[in-house]
Amino acid sequence: MQSIPLATYRIQLHSGFTFDDAAHILDYLANLGVTHLYSSPCLQAVQGSTHGYDVVSHTRVNRELGGEEGHERLAQALHRSGMGRVLDIVPNHMAVAGDENEWWWDVLENGRSSRYASYFDVDWDPGETRFGNTILLPILGEHFGRVLENGEIRLERQQADFSIRYFDHVFPVDPRSLAPLITKAGEDIASPELSFLAEALGSLPLPSSTDRQSIRRRHRNKEVIRSFLERILDEHPEAARVLDALIAELNESPDALEALLDSQNYRLAYWRTANQDLGYRRFFDIDSLVGLRTEDEEVFEDTHRLILEWFRQGMIDGMRVDHPDGLRDPAAYLGRLRKAGPESWILVEKILQPGEVLRPDWPVDGTTGYEFIYLLTHLLTDARSRDAFTRFYGEFTRETRDYHEVLWEKKLLVIDELFGSDINRLTALMLTICESHRRYRDYTRQDIAQALRALIAAFPVYRTYINAGAGWMADQDRQLITSAVERAKEKAEIDPDLLDFMRDIFMLKVSGPRESEFVMRFQQLTPPVMAKGAEDTAFYTYNRFIAFNEVGGDPGSFGIDTGLFHLRMSERLKSHPFTMLSTSTHDTKRGEDVRARLAVLSEVPGQWSDAVRRWSTRAEHYRKGDLPDRNMEYFLYQTLVGAWPISEDRLLPYLEKASREAKTHTSWTAQDPEYEGALKSFASSLLQDPAFIHDLQSFVGLVAGPGRINSLVQTLLKLTAPGIPDIYQGCELWDLSLVDPDNRRPVDYQLRRDLLGRISGMKPRQIVREMESGLPKLWTINRALELRRRFPRAFGDRSSYRPLEITGPQAQYVVGFIRDEAVSVVVPRLNLKRGNGWDSETRVELPGGVWNNVLSGEEIRSSPIRIGELLEKFPVALMSRDTR
Repeated sequence: MQSIPLATYRIQLHSGFTFDDAAHILDYLANLGVTHLYSSPCLQAVQGSTHGYDVVSHTRVNRELGGEEGHERLAQALHRSGMGRVLDIVPNHMAVAGDENEWWWDVLENGRSSRYASYFDVDWDPGETRFGNTILLPILGEHFGRVLENGEIRLERQQADFSIRYFDHVFPVDPRSLAPLITKAGEDIASPELSFLAEALGSLPLPSSTDRQSIRRRHRNKEVIRSFLERILDEHPEAARVLDALIAELNESPDALEALLDSQNYRLAYWRTANQDLGYRRFFDIDSLVGLRTEDEEVFEDTHRLILEWFRQGMIDGMRVDHPDGLRDPAAYLGRLRKAGPESWILVEKILQPGEVLRPDWPVDGTTGYEFIYLLTHLLTDARSRDAFTRFYGEFTRETRDYHEVLWEKKLLVIDELFGSDINRLTALMLTICESHRRYRDYTRQDIAQALRALIAAFPVYRTYINAGAGWMADQDRQLITSAVERAKEKAEIDPDLLDFMRDIFMLKVSGPRESEFVMRFQQLTPPVMAKGAEDTAFYTYNRFIAFNEVGGDPGSFGIDTGLFHLRMSERLKSHPFTMLSTSTHDTKRGEDVRARLAVLSEVPGQWSDAVRRWSTRAEHYRKGDLPDRNMEYFLYQTLVGAWPISEDRLLPYLEKASREAKTHTSWTAQDPEYEGALKSFASSLLQDPAFIHDLQSFVGLVAGPGRINSLVQTLLKLTAPGIPDIYQGCELWDLSLVDPDNRRPVDYQLRRDLLGRISGMKPRQIVREMESGLPKLWTINRALELRRRFPRAFGDRSSYRPLEITGPQAQYVVGFIRDEAVSVVVPRLNLKRGNGWDSETRVELPGGVWNNVLSGEEIRSSPIRIGELLEKFPVALMSRDTR
């Protein structure tokens, strides 16, 4: 039977918060009402990893988290607490730093003859012959020749193991390439044993060999040779001394060292070459995270064996699949995962664009909930303020482009700056396809590259899911391809015939092995371009209203009505009743309560614009010429209002990150110290200006109260809408954090224990009076989870969802619904806009019977009930029907 959580609690594991630390908070989480611990990845990651997504071994538990023993202790503690566990898994990529990843090390040592050569998404046959059978490693801080001549690359020996070192980077040495060195050592000391080993090394099968017999012989023989060499060096110190002297001599000769490096299965290169020449698929643009070929059954088995064993042993109940859009065939992968764990609760980190739905052929329970965040933020926004915000944004920043124009430009920017090598690989493949079709053979490499740029930039969602090999595509994909092609034609000066030809390939009208490969590769590139172009660039550039600049969001939209919210909830109950509902994650751009407070700005556009004008006038003398730009200044004011109070040591690093992500004046790859210095100086000066701080605090005082009500609203909706609520670590109290690493700061669990312990003896009015501490939020979570426990049917897959009838002049300011005719929810919206008090005629109609408001402690016997009366003692209402 499938184990579906009542509620999950997400924690980030790292060396400062281990398995034992997680076990220590289980009693608190159980008392809060959480049923499942939901953790970040726990397989062996890069040493010092703070997140666990840089896995280096799928066969070991992360030592820094407590290793196998710590993992077992956590499992036992969960069992004693009656709790389950959901684990984040990373099937798309692995980290390849240093010698920690044994599979990758073997690939670098043995090339295509590696037992793991097929595990990684490496292009062994690139268009340029200089890279054939060679993996480009862009890790050098300067051009190769300069680095080599500066003596920064060296050959090293430990016993019979040889490696290439460049500062902290270490790489293996192809054993065949050692033959000249061992030969010379044998000649110098007249050692027949060394001479024999040198001949044996030179006789090893080539690393380009791919037949099974050669691969087996190479691996067997090289290990035998290594053992003999180790024995010789142990028994004959003179041999070791001569060998070390030859190594020292080689390290002093750039020519000799270059010859050795040219014999390796990898090519060390200047880090900037990654944009054009990289020969493997990455996670986004991170060179140290190499794509896995999880579509291969052997790769799937080896990367999932330990995780699936935990599932069979009852140590985990669910899995969150990281970045499924990076996989070659997500549907096939998820089908295999579901078959391996038929009773597992499976979620995918699928970023759905507004209006997009999860593919029905994916055998999963839902997503990680970013689309729910989008709905909540827009529900709490006054859509009538769209024009006012747009006008003022244009007036203050001189930004006249709409969001989708900005997104188009930023996607083109990241394609050129971050994904040039990926475009080059697709271009080479498409060029080959064109060569075999006489009507398209005259298109040049540049023609094709420009068409690909435009088509990818025009893509409206993260990706399509065409199965080119099977000759299948969904109607939704046909519509997306058609839309992207037409937009590319409108936006760019591209020969329409070439775009139409590409469309026909995607539509499977033109088919073949190369065409299928092109389609599948293209689909793996559009997601990282969208992620980097939107989430990590445009979201920091188009700053009209940054509450909307959230993963899965659309900064170009502005608010929704209650009808659309109810429609989406009804659809969710039918399609994915056990999807996750989130308000914050480790990847959100802002904490949930920052967004909730910022939403209030939409209710007072005039007061907001007046405040910004005052602040900007006062801050004019803190500027350095025209720095910072007005767009970033506007971003700063919104950040201060949303996250206040915030210290300088949190704000300045955040602004540095935001400005680099925007890629307008500075970036991660081309930093501008003058701009960054001016921005930090400007912000620092504001924080030290008493008059500015007084004005800022006064304005925050206007929006903070309604913002906290918004926070309670979104918290209660998350806990009661169709789906499974997740609480991100620490967010059971107010969370005014920003993007990582700010949202991964240590959580004070003792404070939360103490507050939870006080709740049982307090009355609702006392709870509300402690608004500053966050107690009302903790109370709402605790009471709602207790109600979910008592009424499981109301929140199950067979329950119902129905909007409550709200009548009266202020009906637009109320959201209400009922689950399974047993649990009712009523919350306010746009509280500042509504003004003080409720109109006596605004009421909600409840079904007959006695209703108990678990948040206010009141009993309701008559209906309809006035909203003002219902929300008098507590800002939101959660009611259960008395079944006695």
